[in-house]
Amino acid sequence: MDGRIGVWHPLLGRGPAEASRQAAAKLESLGYGTLWVNEGPGSREPFAAAAILLAATRRVAVGTGIANIWARDATAMSAGAARLGEAFEGRFILGIGVSHGVLVEDRGHTYAKPISAMRSYLDAMDQTVTDVPTPEHPAPRLLAALRPKMLELSRDRASGAHPYFVPPEHTAKARAILGKDRLLVPEQAVVLEPDPSKARQIARAHMHHYLKLPNYTNNLIDLGFTESDLADGGSNRLVDAIVAWGTEESVVKRIQAHWDAGADHVALQPLSPERPNLDHALTQLESLAPALALHP
Repeated sequence: MDGRIGVWHPLLGRGPAEASRQAAAKLESLGYGTLWVNEGPGSREPFAAAAILLAATRRVAVGTGIANIWARDATAMSAGAARLGEAFEGRFILGIGVSHGVLVEDRGHTYAKPISAMRSYLDAMDQTVTDVPTPEHPAPRLLAALRPKMLELSRDRASGAHPYFVPPEHTAKARAILGKDRLLVPEQAVVLEPDPSKARQIARAHMHHYLKLPNYTNNLIDLGFTESDLADGGSNRLVDAIVAWGTEESVVKRIQAHWDAGADHVALQPLSPERPNLDHALTQLESLAPALALHP
């Protein structure tokens, strides 16, 4: 993993390949250290997406945030990580997760006992034998972890955790469970919009889908939010906790809060009005780069 600041954006993985290549090169030139590609409904295959970004850049690392364990067996996951880890030494990060019940069931699987499923999957990965050349330093393995048991598994069976849809308060709790020597890489949604009404409207459009998923809502309840905070697109308190909005300085303050809470790296997800827009995201990230003191 390179740098303390990266970029998480859905269109890095599912947009047109040429647009993804150009965006990756631009982000590298701005000084962002790591790019993250996801695997959600409508996404491209994350290993292929990661390879496109890695081939288009020279320095940045690329991580899967996350590759779904229900989308490929452990042998395929291990082989994909080994291949990219060997081809782009030190520049690939394997993030894996159990996803969400509704998405897993859409694939024809039964979503039950996610901790046990992940533990068995990791066992199978560790037992995989592949003829893919082994890199000198294997790719770090991060787990999409929110609550204590998955965070403990991230500590005991992985290089660390890649939490999503979390405030700095979660980062502090995660660090306490992970200990000092595991990577902690939270995602942070941001929008450069100083008007509270406009910023929260953009934030709620982003949050709408996630507030229907129990993995996220249960975690928020654990963090002290209430059912009323989760209703009607989210209270202002919840919106402001999940999405950093305002000026460049306001966003940097939120990133610093994650660092102060124990994050090693923060993956920024720039939000756009109505729907994800890579050009709009790049404009925001270019504006943020000087405030973050990034160096190409």
